[in-house]
Amino acid sequence: MAPTQTSQGGRRHRDSVDPDEVAKFAAMAETWWDPSGKFRPLHQLNPVRLRFIRDRVCAHLGRDPLAPRPLEGLRLLDVGCGGGLLCEPLTRLGAHVTGIDAAGENIRIAGHHAAESGLEIDYRHAAAEDLAEAGETFDVVVNMEVVEHVAEPGAFLETCAALVGPGGASVIATLNRTPKSFLLAIVGAEYVLRWLPRGTHDWRKFLRPSELAAHLRRAGLAIEVMTGVGYNPLDATWRLSRDLDVNYMVFAVKS
Repeated sequence: MAPTQTSQGGRRHRDSVDPDEVAKFAAMAETWWDPSGKFRPLHQLNPVRLRFIRDRVCAHLGRDPLAPRPLEGLRLLDVGCGGGLLCEPLTRLGAHVTGIDAAGENIRIAGHHAAESGLEIDYRHAAAEDLAEAGETFDVVVNMEVVEHVAEPGAFLETCAALVGPGGASVIATLNRTPKSFLLAIVGAEYVLRWLPRGTHDWRKFLRPSELAAHLRRAGLAIEVMTGVGYNPLDATWRLSRDLDVNYMVFAVKS
């Protein structure tokens, strides 16, 4: 996610795509669906992320979050979908899911796993700018743990906002740029506990909530909910928290 350049097949990588970040995650693509592998933290995060998406979207649209398929009929876009860890459960909740990623290897893995699971998901090797240029819009656009890996956060968030249809919603998860996040998300997660490969994150690219909020306002989105996400080491689970110092999520809407 960086300067525009030509990729294989002639498709252009857009301004949000930093080739170094794409290569980093493409190199780990084969391990996406290994719950004990390099993406173990995302597997552990998935339940709380899914509940947040489901509950906030249903509250916004007046739906029952406990219905068998509460997202029935909604067009949902997962930007930076990786191996499809969110796309598959969101499809099971009833959404018509499109998953895009700038790493073709991720899309290959995601498509293969969805086929094995009997799920129809529209996976595309594309950047958000490609869909925006084509004029596509969705009821819900999610980008989870993506904005801290792009070259131009403001431009990327503006593009994602353009993909949200009138009355639609955006769900974002990212990391705060604080001393606490450096200790826990960089030193702790990458060097001490080795939950993630060293160099997965660049602390300088983390966004403070005020910075994210300013980007979203300029993009025409109004934040309805901002919540922290905290880790409980006693049972190795994640849960919503008032503490925004490390991980946090935002639900924003387009009027």
